[in-house]
Amino acid sequence: MNKAVKKIYGDRVRTRVCGLCWENEHLLLVNHRGLYGYDFWAPPGGGIDFGVSALLNLAREFNEETGLTVSVGDFQFACEFLHPPLHAIELFFEVQVTGGRLIVGKDPEMGSQDQIIQDVRFFSFADLAALPAQHLHGLLNLPKNRENLRNLKGYFKI
Repeated sequence: MNKAVKKIYGDRVRTRVCGLCWENEHLLLVNHRGLYGYDFWAPPGGGIDFGVSALLNLAREFNEETGLTVSVGDFQFACEFLHPPLHAIELFFEVQVTGGRLIVGKDPEMGSQDQIIQDVRFFSFADLAALPAQHLHGLLNLPKNRENLRNLKGYFKI
């Protein structure tokens, strides 16, 4: 694990907001490099800043990571991501793109030399199935198809 990642995010519980953004049959994912020894694809999202609502935090995170402006929809489910030294409670919402242009954004908590965001793109379920399971956020290994993911409800430990 990248030392900067461990220092900033490790050994504490973080509350995060994440968004499921669909374009037709494709899900938007962000590639994070440096968390582990390989690429790690996950829905856009990030930590909740004190005093700012979860919905505003999610809209900010989407813009920072992807360049897109979104409206945040319904809450879908929660995941507990527990892979020491990383531990997060993640709240997942539906999002709709309302503007912007898809770009590879930045993680403002990381310095320019330590950026972990390497790519952003829309994936079909066939694309996801072609990747090794450990390269995907654990929630992406739960459903067998797009409809199953859209209908997930509850709490998941991943």
